[in-house]
Amino acid sequence: MPSFGRQTLRPRHPAWWSGCLVLACLLFSPAAFAVTGELDLTDSVVGLVAVSIFVLAYALVMGEEKLHMRKSKPVLIAAGIIWALIGWVYVQAGMPAEAEHAFRETLLEFTELMLFLLVAMTYINALDERRAFDVLRSWMVRKGFTYRQLFWITGSLAFVISPIADNLTTALLMCAVVTKVAEGDKRFINLACVNIVVAANAGGAFSPFGDITTLMVWQAGMIQFQEFFVLLGPSLVNFLIPAVAMSFFIKNRKPDSMEEEVWLKRGARRIIFLFLLTVATAVACHTFLHLPPVLGMMTGLGYLQFFGYFLRRTLPRSLEKKRTRYARRGDDKKLAQLGSVVPFDVFNRVARAEWDTLLFFYGVVMCVGGLGYMGYLAMLSESLYSGWGATNANIALGLISAVVDNIPVMFAVLTMEPEMSHGHWLLITLTAGVGGSLLSIGSAAGVALMGQARGNYTFMGHLRWAPVIALGYAASIATHLWLNAGTFQVFG
Repeated sequence: MPSFGRQTLRPRHPAWWSGCLVLACLLFSPAAFAVTGELDLTDSVVGLVAVSIFVLAYALVMGEEKLHMRKSKPVLIAAGIIWALIGWVYVQAGMPAEAEHAFRETLLEFTELMLFLLVAMTYINALDERRAFDVLRSWMVRKGFTYRQLFWITGSLAFVISPIADNLTTALLMCAVVTKVAEGDKRFINLACVNIVVAANAGGAFSPFGDITTLMVWQAGMIQFQEFFVLLGPSLVNFLIPAVAMSFFIKNRKPDSMEEEVWLKRGARRIIFLFLLTVATAVACHTFLHLPPVLGMMTGLGYLQFFGYFLRRTLPRSLEKKRTRYARRGDDKKLAQLGSVVPFDVFNRVARAEWDTLLFFYGVVMCVGGLGYMGYLAMLSESLYSGWGATNANIALGLISAVVDNIPVMFAVLTMEPEMSHGHWLLITLTAGVGGSLLSIGSAAGVALMGQARGNYTFMGHLRWAPVIALGYAASIATHLWLNAGTFQVFG
């Protein structure tokens, strides 16, 4: 992580309304790793306007489902206005170079993360196009599991797959299975979706690739790659306690059997191998060469591009072999499918990345980078972590992530960069990751499933199970404090 020239935090005595604005900044803000600027703007009209603009923008983001407006739009505008205000103030003060340098540093941090995420999204989209996820879904549909078995299988798979494929992709895949098999059974679909969201978020909390929050912590150098796995036990507790409680409310009957068969497209298994090789390359770059992980990920994109070239060049020969083989067998169904085969194009997979999410990510990173440069986050760090203590502050931030989404909360903490032990950095990684499970709007997985299983999985349907999810949240924290007690003595 690029190092910024941090200033020593100095005591400030703002007006009472300034403290309220700082709290609003916490509740509605993600951030890059910002530095506090030369000018303290926390008591200025410009600072008030900047925070108000960002709170308004994030309010529009939270109303995305009602407004039908993509979440990137308001934060992009807000980012532009906030940095324009900073630029204007610093030009008036005769220090334009300082503001320019801060903006470029914040932009560099975002660029590294954006490229990292873009490669990961491209691989997931490539596997989706090669039907890797469809094959898994088809297998589960054809097996004829009971509802209780399906509940546990989808939850367990969500927990196991999300550390690799990210919690959002995993939740969507498992939800597709549940809605397909239990079509029409709203009660079971809602219960299974709640379990999937909890499991996917819990599974994503102990891996750098499981969620954007864990990726941010890893890239910031707060926790090393292998150190995330000490959160496996607490994450498992977070998943199992609500799952066990909910399983007692499932009628153990069998859904109607279904026949669905899907075949992997050529190269799917090799793309899985290349994805794992890409992850290994990124980890090696960060661990052994002390270079940003994005270098390994972009190299991995090159692996996929070369393999895509190979698939395109060998496609005619492969089709001819399959056509001959299926004709010999008399398999008309597979022969008909060959007519719809299209060449693999890696740039189509790049184009299908979640660009709205990436642009939203840019907007909030730049917004809070600007607010941090004005001095708000340094002041917040003093008041929150010094006043409440790191343990209480991190637990509270996890609860806040159920309302705001865990990504903004984690970005705000990384921006403040409070002085904490290793165990506390692990704690905020855990609480920000699993705290979003308390409400359906608290994580990307929950919001996505409300759209995918519309009418079956709802906000109120999830809220009904909030008490047992909260019990799992508390138990996972207690498990971490017990199992990893030694890490609280180590300061990074």
